[in-house]
Amino acid sequence: MIKDLCWCLFQKILINLQDNFHQHNFFVTVLTYRDFFLAVPICEQTGRGISPKFVAMKRLLFLAPIFFFLSCSNSDKDPHIEIQSSIGIIEVELYPDKAPKSVAAFLSYVDSGFYENTSFYRVLTDQNQPSDAFKSNLIQGGLWRTGRRKNLPGIPHEPTNQTGIQHKDGVISLARLETGTATTEFFICIGDQPGYDYGGENNPDKQGYAAFGKVVKGMDIVNRIYQLNESDQYFDPPVPIYNIRRK
Repeated sequence: MIKDLCWCLFQKILINLQDNFHQHNFFVTVLTYRDFFLAVPICEQTGRGISPKFVAMKRLLFLAPIFFFLSCSNSDKDPHIEIQSSIGIIEVELYPDKAPKSVAAFLSYVDSGFYENTSFYRVLTDQNQPSDAFKSNLIQGGLWRTGRRKNLPGIPHEPTNQTGIQHKDGVISLARLETGTATTEFFICIGDQPGYDYGGENNPDKQGYAAFGKVVKGMDIVNRIYQLNESDQYFDPPVPIYNIRRK
């Protein structure tokens, strides 16, 4: 939507400039939408010649839309955060268009510094779950073992049938008890976990969990953490998270 607005504004600028520079036989060749940042200003020199001021304006017209487009394009990008753990950095892309409430809450915790000196503390593997349980594989982190748990309102539940973000390998999601009780605790999927999607078997209420992003860099770090020593589903010792910050 932002790109479309930028494109409309750019077209109006071109129309105005074409009118202003008509006396110089100046025109602009506009390409397709996907190529508009390559819009090429072309001028034909008349017998009267072209003033230095006109040449400078022509160069500005060529460069301005490119920077304008890049600025608009950057504003469309999904936010990224970095989980700075003792094992390495995990970069996660968040999806505010699909899970706005979950992303807004999580980023508010990040911006408030809640995740400084926290940890990954829980791990679920095929070996540490009951044989008759619906198996799942994940690592879980947050404030739970810090003694600094916050009295925060629960995040309204955004199920996967609403967001379209399924619990695939590397997806980050909110841990919870009842729906609408999730706050600062989160988990990262190891492999696909359909049991955590809406209607899945891993929660009796069948509402699933609220996925809101995905690891885009550092999945090797996630897997290294997953392999660390654990006792009764808890890392022994917990894996330090130095901080979580916006990238």
